[in-house]
Amino acid sequence: MKDTKNQIEKLREEINEHNYRYHVLDESKISDAEFDKLFNQLKKLEVEHPELITHDSPTQRVGATPLKAFSQVQHTIPMLSLENAFNDDDVIAFDQRIHDRLGIDTPIEYCCEPKLDGLALSIRYENGMLAQAATRGDGERGEDVTQNIKTIKTVPLRLRGTQIPQVLEVRGEVIMTKKSFEQLNIQAAKKGEKLLANPRNAAAGSLRQLNPRITASRPLEFFAYGLGSVEGVTTPDKHYDILQWLKHLGLRVNSLVEVATGKEDCLKYYKRIGNKRAALPYEIDGVVYKVNDIELQKKLGFVTRAPRFAIAHKFPAEETTTVIEDVEFNVGRTGAVTPIARLKPVHVSGVTVSNATLHNMDEIARKDIHIGDTVIVRRAGDVIPEVVSVVKPRHAQVKKIYLPKYCPVCNSLVEQVEGEAVARCTGELICPAQQKEAIRHFASRRAMNIEGLGDKLVEQLVDTQLIHTIADIYDLTQSQIEELERMGTKSAQNLLEEIEKSKSTTLARFLYALGIREVGEATAKQLAISFKELPALLSATEEALQAVPDVGPVVATHIANFFGELHNRTVINKLLTAGIHWPEIKESKTLPLAGKTFVLTGTLHQMTRDEAKEKLELLGAKVSGSVSSKTSYVVVGDDPGSKLDKAKELSVPVLDETEFLVYLKKHG
Repeated sequence: MKDTKNQIEKLREEINEHNYRYHVLDESKISDAEFDKLFNQLKKLEVEHPELITHDSPTQRVGATPLKAFSQVQHTIPMLSLENAFNDDDVIAFDQRIHDRLGIDTPIEYCCEPKLDGLALSIRYENGMLAQAATRGDGERGEDVTQNIKTIKTVPLRLRGTQIPQVLEVRGEVIMTKKSFEQLNIQAAKKGEKLLANPRNAAAGSLRQLNPRITASRPLEFFAYGLGSVEGVTTPDKHYDILQWLKHLGLRVNSLVEVATGKEDCLKYYKRIGNKRAALPYEIDGVVYKVNDIELQKKLGFVTRAPRFAIAHKFPAEETTTVIEDVEFNVGRTGAVTPIARLKPVHVSGVTVSNATLHNMDEIARKDIHIGDTVIVRRAGDVIPEVVSVVKPRHAQVKKIYLPKYCPVCNSLVEQVEGEAVARCTGELICPAQQKEAIRHFASRRAMNIEGLGDKLVEQLVDTQLIHTIADIYDLTQSQIEELERMGTKSAQNLLEEIEKSKSTTLARFLYALGIREVGEATAKQLAISFKELPALLSATEEALQAVPDVGPVVATHIANFFGELHNRTVINKLLTAGIHWPEIKESKTLPLAGKTFVLTGTLHQMTRDEAKEKLELLGAKVSGSVSSKTSYVVVGDDPGSKLDKAKELSVPVLDETEFLVYLKKHG
């Protein structure tokens, strides 16, 4: 048995080495036939001795049973988006901002790499073993795709080397090559299945299969481009060196990564990669520049949901010509009536395009667009295709495009306010098109946070006429919900519990949930702080509303008009009658935590970080994203990031979750 175990371990080590050389170093010492012989030999031994199988064996990439649904994963460090640069001037301005913030005159060193067009992913290793993989999701939470990621051969099940981190979160991109995409569509066509639109959608769809065996049949690849949480080792102090370190650990890194000094070198890199783009085996939509020095990255920090130290320099949008066959009008959540061109299908940027936005009637007039026109269509990345211009002279009979007098969904009047380009349906909360979007928004995580009330369920509730307004959510019964597709007794009970839980909220969340035009989370908070009570806000004049920070004349008009509509007041009263309530808002100076600043890091179990932030703000505290000498406390959950190290360095008091809950109770 000992000899067999040694033989198995030796085979695994040899196979892993060949996998590393093939997938990471792009080299191979043996033929495919020789590799298959080694693999089959290992497989045979493991079948004969199943007690010796380990989950990190090369044979165990497929084998998990299909999932019923993906669970959610809270990212220990948020997965941020990147700001975009669309031309050289944007890159030059980005470089200047870096210099201004750092207060230096010498050229900045950047790490440059192709921007792969795939699906962002975070892979967590614990003591060198693959423990979890999650999609980016909304940046804070993603879907657990661990079983599926194990099927990708460029993702090591176990890290290489001797200095293995206790925890290593690798950020990267899952892609499908152009060749694999074409082969997949050829197979789909033979089977009479729907063809996939482009490699990016194919990669995303393949990774999100509930059955890992289906994912395993799709040729996916993974490229690492950065880090999340790291524990137990000191990482290199340059981004480029971090990528080489990841490569040494067994992770694949793009071979076109380079270091550039100054903006001129960055622009030269952009041009070189642009010239290679068509010949690359995978799709890219630009390049990414990151300040190479990690200490400088930390000094630059973040703005909203993007780092200040990085930018994506996008390639120009691809354009082609086609014909407008018809124009239809879509109605959005806020009642915006948008003209959509129905096009003769055409291939643009790897996607078959049959629709394009015309934006509004002013744009149609400015571009002189008619039905029947031959037009130039543009698509850039994930941006909705748009009609750029009309090809003239016209060679066909064309028809003028008119704004409909009545809403195509609810038949209410369509009006266009003077000075506004967008026309709107006046049906508001009675318009089915607006109902669905209004209900989705109302139930969303940052609004009333009704978990389980997703898009498909909202569709069913509105289509079956169980819900007409957002207030009807609170009249739903268990028997009504159970009759819906894929909703059993337990699912219905869970949803009703979430609905009941949502009744306890904050005034700011409630205002945001109402979906008032141009009232986002920040504006809703300012309104709640300024007026403190709903009746005062309901009766506020436009002049009083404009006294609120971030509320100008236009937003004030939207708010006043919304609360001035009788049907909106009726819905609000019904919501309050259903039991929606919030704690009284007191003067911030009198609140127990006024003047204190908190920083949250790691995963909390008793509440989300958003909920913790809300509780602190209700008590008068400020919640910051970075630790400084002015920070009062750092609240630490599981797997905290570098903020904990910073707190220790600055001797800032630290509270674990238990201590934090006690602290809230004491001051609440």
